[in-house]
Amino acid sequence: MRRIAGAVLLALTSMFAAAAGAPPLDERAIAQARFGNDAPWYENNIPFFDSSDPLLNRIYYYRWQIFRAHQRDLGNKGYISTEFLDDVGWQLQPYASLNDATGFHILEGRWLRDRRYAGDYIDYMYQGGNDRHFAEAIADAAYQRFLVDGDLAAVAANLPAMKRIYAEWDDHYDASKKLYWIMPLLDATEYTISSIDASGGKDGFTGGEAFRPSINSYMFANARAIGRLAHLTGDEETARLYAGKAEELRAEVLKSLWSAKFSHFIDRYQVTNEFVKYWEPIRGRELVGYLPWTFGLVPDEPVYAEAWRHVLSPDQLLGPAGLRTNEPSYQYYMRQYRYDRETSGRECQWNGPLWPFQTTQVLTGMANLLHDAHQTVATRSDYMRLLKQYAALHLQNGKPDLEEDYDPDSGKPIVGLPRSHHYFHSGFDDLVIGGLVGIVPREDDVLVVDPLVPRDPADPGYLRYFALQSVPYHGHLIGVVFDADGKRYGMGAGLFVLVDGRVAASSPGLTKLSVTLIHKDAPPVARPIDLAMNVLPTGFPHGNASVNADVYAVQRALDGRIWYFPEIANGWFTEGSTARTQWFSVDFGKEQVLRSAELAFFADGKTFAAPRACRIQVLRGKRWIDVGGPCRPLANGITRAGWRPITGRLLRVLFTVPKGKAIRLVELKVF
Repeated sequence: MRRIAGAVLLALTSMFAAAAGAPPLDERAIAQARFGNDAPWYENNIPFFDSSDPLLNRIYYYRWQIFRAHQRDLGNKGYISTEFLDDVGWQLQPYASLNDATGFHILEGRWLRDRRYAGDYIDYMYQGGNDRHFAEAIADAAYQRFLVDGDLAAVAANLPAMKRIYAEWDDHYDASKKLYWIMPLLDATEYTISSIDASGGKDGFTGGEAFRPSINSYMFANARAIGRLAHLTGDEETARLYAGKAEELRAEVLKSLWSAKFSHFIDRYQVTNEFVKYWEPIRGRELVGYLPWTFGLVPDEPVYAEAWRHVLSPDQLLGPAGLRTNEPSYQYYMRQYRYDRETSGRECQWNGPLWPFQTTQVLTGMANLLHDAHQTVATRSDYMRLLKQYAALHLQNGKPDLEEDYDPDSGKPIVGLPRSHHYFHSGFDDLVIGGLVGIVPREDDVLVVDPLVPRDPADPGYLRYFALQSVPYHGHLIGVVFDADGKRYGMGAGLFVLVDGRVAASSPGLTKLSVTLIHKDAPPVARPIDLAMNVLPTGFPHGNASVNADVYAVQRALDGRIWYFPEIANGWFTEGSTARTQWFSVDFGKEQVLRSAELAFFADGKTFAAPRACRIQVLRGKRWIDVGGPCRPLANGITRAGWRPITGRLLRVLFTVPKGKAIRLVELKVF
């Protein structure tokens, strides 16, 4: 009788919540509190999250700030995600893209309501952006994005390029072993066991070519993605071909890269020299050995699950502050080989340091293991413990600032170079949405929710409550709410899945739930084009200014990049001038129809402040004509201005500078 009464009460609670229609989270209030004047971008885009763990909440929203800061608007080429906020010498010029972390960028961006960010970036990668600088799993990430938005036509448009790039990797394929090989440097992981040992312990930046779990898992996942997309578009010949490629790779990885000695996936050398021999295995475990789980390559068999003991052992891959890239038993563990020429600071290495890059991959692999496998080695408690440990890594002196790599014992940054602040070389929000909350995307119109939060209230990783709201999925907006005692969200106690604001499934406790959805097409994507963008300091559009009119300074206000982090300066500034009126102009190089503008100003409460006022003008003949009314500048947010369409070649903005301050124009966009 008690069970029946409980079920009736839960059903009544669900009916009440559905009828009430009030969302559990006040998105506007959260956005204002977390993002200030930049709140509208987040309010219109991100899924909102709340939990009983303040650190997880804080880092969840900080990671969306990282995502936002790394969006670069390339005008008619669309949006891309960058890895570094500022330029580095090894980026793809002139756009500042790098393909090694693209998978993370897409997996994070697939959860935004505006599908342009992930969609534009995928198209860019398949229209020349993927230069194969590093090994990658971009086809798989594009497929994973399709599993969320359900837009087959958008992703299938890139199938020819996916197949072409897949074939180009034949230059790293050894037909005799039926496996791919790569130099660790070009796997974005310099100074690994294979590269250090191939140098006799003297270096390891280059060399050490090996058959690695990473590139073979990437190629497996890419082949599987191409095969599935081909099948869904009716191309069964291509579907069979790539499904066969994936299964052949799976078999060879299991046969040749699994080490019974180490109970782990390891490298085998592709190179022979005085120190190493072709096909010999490396002599230790590395974190890269978990990538076969990241991409769903490993079968559900106990022998393979044993590998997860190493990532949970403090003597092996689990450091006090996070996951080591190889074990302390390795002869050259944490030996520093490389230093930055300009600062003498330590440079990037993978011989033990903690990297958010591989931490993300391992946690994704663990989530896959917990969702899909029957094993007793790793638990939900382990997942939450490692996720919270990863969240803590983001803080430096109590302030969020994610950098490149860390000491796994202390959690302090190792590299810490000027370029390193707010580094987008990893994922986090996808781990919350797909792991902690447990949204498991599928091809069909079924929503599966399987939270990885421990179910025992006495467990240290247990959350008394959590909620995720406004998650786009197959044309719907999804919510997931758990409230142990029903006091947090006013929906009653239990787990609830909401579809478009109404409860679609519920349970008294944490468990796996599924909901069959009514099919809806994803909303269309709007793509307004920024007419003022120029990634180069030459040509048009071309900037000019009343002061500090250096070509590089003015170009930075037109380069498609917006961020408000103070550690790395961005944009044009008036510092050094005492004039109260300043101006910034853009010459489009030809007549354009102009309708609106967006301006971003940085303020730090010290040197820089937003203008007191601004006016936008267009040159008609020899006269500057005001367009629209005076704009009301915002600090660290977007100031918008619109007017009736007008044709012009030159546009300028007049600023009134606050007394005793300078202004920094981060970006000017014109539409």
